[in-house]
Amino acid sequence: MIMLGLKMTGDIPFKEVYCHSLVRDSEGRKMSKSLGNVVDPLDVISGIQLQSLHDKLLQGNLHPSEVTKATKYQKTAFPEGIPQCGADALRFTMVNATTGGGDINLDVKIIHGYRKFCNKIFQATKYVLGSLPKDFTPSTSGVVRGETLAERWILHKMNTAAKEINRALEDREFSKSTLIVYRYWYNELCDVYIENSKAIIRDGTPKERESAIQTLYTALEAALTMIHPFMPFITEEMWQRMPRRPEDQTKSIMVAKYPVYHEQLDDPESERAYELVLGCSKAARSLMAEYALKDEAEVIIQAYNDTALTTVKDQSSSIKTLSGKGIKGVEILTPDATRPAGCVAYPVSTEASVFLHVKGRVDLDAEIAKAQKKLDKAKSSIQKQEKILNDPGYLEKVSDAVRETDEKRLADAKQELNSFEETIKQFEQLKLE
Repeated sequence: MIMLGLKMTGDIPFKEVYCHSLVRDSEGRKMSKSLGNVVDPLDVISGIQLQSLHDKLLQGNLHPSEVTKATKYQKTAFPEGIPQCGADALRFTMVNATTGGGDINLDVKIIHGYRKFCNKIFQATKYVLGSLPKDFTPSTSGVVRGETLAERWILHKMNTAAKEINRALEDREFSKSTLIVYRYWYNELCDVYIENSKAIIRDGTPKERESAIQTLYTALEAALTMIHPFMPFITEEMWQRMPRRPEDQTKSIMVAKYPVYHEQLDDPESERAYELVLGCSKAARSLMAEYALKDEAEVIIQAYNDTALTTVKDQSSSIKTLSGKGIKGVEILTPDATRPAGCVAYPVSTEASVFLHVKGRVDLDAEIAKAQKKLDKAKSSIQKQEKILNDPGYLEKVSDAVRETDEKRLADAKQELNSFEETIKQFEQLKLE
C-alpha cells in the first residue's frame, strides 16, 4: 500500500497506524481453524445459517476429529447461525471494543445489538423527515437558538457531544468516542428530545413549531455527521435524504463539515432545569410501574425552592408527556405545602419529590408484605458481603477490581435496604391516614 501510494500519487496513503488488541472469540479463546471459532466478517455482515457454517469447515483441510470439535463449538456459539448484522454494526462494535488494553472478545450478540441501534437511527431520521413541512428550508447557520427549554437542552447536549468527541478523536480514544455519540443518539436525541418534540409540534404555537422543527433538523444533522466515521453506510443514505441548508453544495456526508463546539450553544442552566424535568418524569414512570397503575394516575410534584418551582410549573406538560400514558394530571406543590395524603414518594433530588396517589388503588398490607420480603433479602445480602469483606485474608486474596465490585455490591444492598425501609414506613403511614 505504501509503495503503490508513492508510485501512483507521489505520497504515502497514511502517516499514522493504530494497533488494536488481539481479537478473540466470545469465550476469550484465540481464534483457530481447528477450534472452529474463526468468525468471518462477511458472515457477520450478511448473516449465515448454521448448516452453512458447518459446510465451510468441510471446505478446508481440517482433520475429521477437528471438524467434529469445531462443529460442536459452532452449535453452541451459533445455535441459529449468525444473524445479518451489516457492515456498520460490525464496524461500530470493533471501534467500541478498541480500548487500548486487553484483548477483544468478539460476541456476535453485541454486534446484533448495534444492528438494532442502526434501526433506531433509521427510524429517528424517518420521523424527522416526516415532521418537516413540504416547504421547509433549514436555517442558513447551523447555530440555532431554541424557543423551549427542551430545545435549549438538546442543543446544549449536541454541543457538549461535539466538544467531547473531537477531543476523544484527537487523543485517539476511539472507544470513548463511540460511547459519546451513542449516548447523544440514544439517550438524548431519540429517547428524550424526539419524544418531547411530538407534543411541541402538535400543540405549540406557530413560532414554537417552527423553532422545534429547526432544532430537530439541526440535532439530527449533527448526529448523522458525528457518527458517520463509525457507521458510514447508513449515515450516507440518511444524509442524502435530508434537505440542504441554503448555499450548501456538499455532495456527500464524507466531506460534510464535522460538528464543532460553539460557545453560544453552551447552556448549563437549561441543562440543569431540564434534568429536573427528566428526573420528575422518570420518577413518575417508576412509581406507576412499581404499583402497577396503568391509567388515571394522579401525580403530584413538590418543589423545594423557587427555581425548581418555576421549572416544574412551566414544564408540567412536558413532564406529563415524558411520563408516558396513563397520567390523569400533574399537580404542583409549593415548598411550604404539607405532604399530600394517600401518596407514596420518590425523591428526585434536593430540589423536588414526586408523589403518586395510591390509597384505595393498591392493597397496602400486600405491598408491606412484599416490601418486607425484599427487605429481608437485602439484609441477607449485606451480611453476606460484609462477611466476605471482613475475612482476614480478603485483601491479599483478591485483586483491586474484585474488591471494588464487592464494595459496590455492599453499597447497593445498603441502598436497597434504606429504600425498602422507607417504603414500609410510607405504607404504614397510609394505613393511618
